[in-house]
Amino acid sequence: MRLVDKVALITGGASGIGRATASLFAAEGAAVVIADRDGAAAEQAARDIGDRATAVEMDVSRAAEVTAGVAAAVASHGRIDILVNNAGYGARGSVVETEEEAWDALMATNLKGVYLCARTVIPLMEKQGGGVIVNTGSYTASAAIRDRAAYVASKGGVVALSRAMALDHIDQNIRVNCIAPGTIFSPYFDKMLAAAPDPAAMQRELDGRAPIGRMGRPDEIARAILFLASDDSAFVVGSVLTADGGTTAW
Repeated sequence: MRLVDKVALITGGASGIGRATASLFAAEGAAVVIADRDGAAAEQAARDIGDRATAVEMDVSRAAEVTAGVAAAVASHGRIDILVNNAGYGARGSVVETEEEAWDALMATNLKGVYLCARTVIPLMEKQGGGVIVNTGSYTASAAIRDRAAYVASKGGVVALSRAMALDHIDQNIRVNCIAPGTIFSPYFDKMLAAAPDPAAMQRELDGRAPIGRMGRPDEIARAILFLASDDSAFVVGSVLTADGGTTAW
C-alpha cells in the first residue's frame, strides 16, 4: 500500500498502460482519476476498478478541457498528489509522408498535452507542499525507428521536457521523472494486427523488436510507473527509466 491517501490523475487512463496504472495505483491505496478523451471508456474503466476510481472526459491537447478536468478532480478529492502524463498515440510516416495537420495533431496530444497538464497541476502541487509527475516517453527517444518520424520527435520532446521540469520544480518539492516503455501490447496493436495481411508475421516482427523476445505488458510498465510515483524513488529526479525488454541495449 505505497500510495495510501494519495490522489493520482492519470491521462490516457482508459486503456493500455494508463488503465493498468490506474488499477495498480488503486490497489496500492490511491484515489485515481482516469482522464481520457473517450469519456465512455474512462467511465467503464472507473467502474471496473471500483470505488477508488472516478473518471473525467478530457482531451489533453485542449487547454480548456485540461483546466476543467483538473478542476473536477480537485472538486472530488481536494488535491492532486500524482500526475501521470500518459496520453499519447503513434502514427506512421517519414517527415516527407507526414501531413502538417497530422504532425500538429500528434504533437498537440503527445507533447503539448504534457505541458498543458503540468502547467495546470504544478501550481496546485506547489500550494500543497509538493507532488510527483511521471511522463510517458518512449525508448524511441534514444533509438529511433523507421516510419514514425512525428512520434519519435514527440517522445524525444517528452524526455527533454521531463528533465527541464525536474530542474525547474524540485525546489517546490515536485519530483518529475519519465518512463520510457518499449513496444507494449495495447488496443492499438490489436487493431494493427487485425488489419494486417499476415497477423502472425506481424506478431513475430513485433515480438522480435526486443532481445527478451516478446512485447511488454501494460502491467509491467505500470509497476515501473508506481516506483517513480512512490517514495521508493525519493532520490530519483529528472531520470528516464527505460523498460524496453533490452531494445536499446542492441
